[in-house]
Amino acid sequence: MTKQVGLVVIGRNEGERLRQCLLSVKEKVAHIVYVDSGSTDGSIEMARSLGVDVVELDLSIPFTAARARNEGFAHLLQGSPEIEFVQFVDGDCEVVEGWLDSAQQELEAQPQVAVVCGRRRERFPEQTIYNKLCDIEWDTPVGEAKACGGDSMMRVEAFQQVDGFNSTLIAGEEPELCVRLREQGWKILRLDAEMTLHDAQMNRWSQWWKRFLRGGHAYAEGAWLHGRSPERHWVKESRSIWLWGLIIPLLALGTAWFTRGISLLLLAGYPLMTYRIYRYYLQQRGINSQEALLYALSCLLGKFPQLQGQIQFHLSRLLGRRSLLVEYKAANSK
Repeated sequence: MTKQVGLVVIGRNEGERLRQCLLSVKEKVAHIVYVDSGSTDGSIEMARSLGVDVVELDLSIPFTAARARNEGFAHLLQGSPEIEFVQFVDGDCEVVEGWLDSAQQELEAQPQVAVVCGRRRERFPEQTIYNKLCDIEWDTPVGEAKACGGDSMMRVEAFQQVDGFNSTLIAGEEPELCVRLREQGWKILRLDAEMTLHDAQMNRWSQWWKRFLRGGHAYAEGAWLHGRSPERHWVKESRSIWLWGLIIPLLALGTAWFTRGISLLLLAGYPLMTYRIYRYYLQQRGINSQEALLYALSCLLGKFPQLQGQIQFHLSRLLGRRSLLVEYKAANSK
């Protein structure tokens, strides 16, 4: 156990997944805080039985993962002010043996690095195609990166310098935090190391749709907040969503009568884009042809739920309404 590392877990109704998560880190860090957002499955009692410090969120305030992590961080530092590094992890993930030591050593060796993350893997990638897609998505390049995901170890000093996560964001809070960290001169690093095992529990098309919808919302909000910065955060991604999700279909179908069907040739761009993504993942990322094609098709079809997410964000913004949380996993899944 090291006195320099604390851990914040967030979750709701994760059941056995949460138990596995807590057991994977028990007695390996100085202090563990579990932040619960209204579980009804005994998660709170189970966490306390393992000796974990529990924070129960006030549900009268709109919930976001960002808010939960911020409250967990504050509680952690209140009880253990000597902590220098904090590992954030979602309650449906198990921390892989050796990761905490590797992450801490990297942060100690490189004082300019604010965040380190590693390989998050899907626990059951062969169970459904949706789980497989998650596993492919999380296999990002090693080295200096622009962003991290929900599982990562952060330097307390850096996290405090930028006032933590933006608690109003319903998605994309980690990349948004990383934008602000990099603006302050900090670096984000992805290690060539196993980090966590995740249990996505994605079994239905509707879950896949909601996950992409949430991603579209995150792209829109990220571009709205930081799109004017030098790096144009998520502007390119948002434009791509509008182009492929709306503009091309609208032009192709809306002008078909006037152009005697010639405009329908615009739809040829979809198989071409799918092929480009397929070739990239096949040649540059080293996955097999079946997985590359599956992922390419998902990226293409995902433009449509992402467009819905973009529209929802901008409508809420224009109407002055708070965006509602989008959850793809059933709250009572076991």
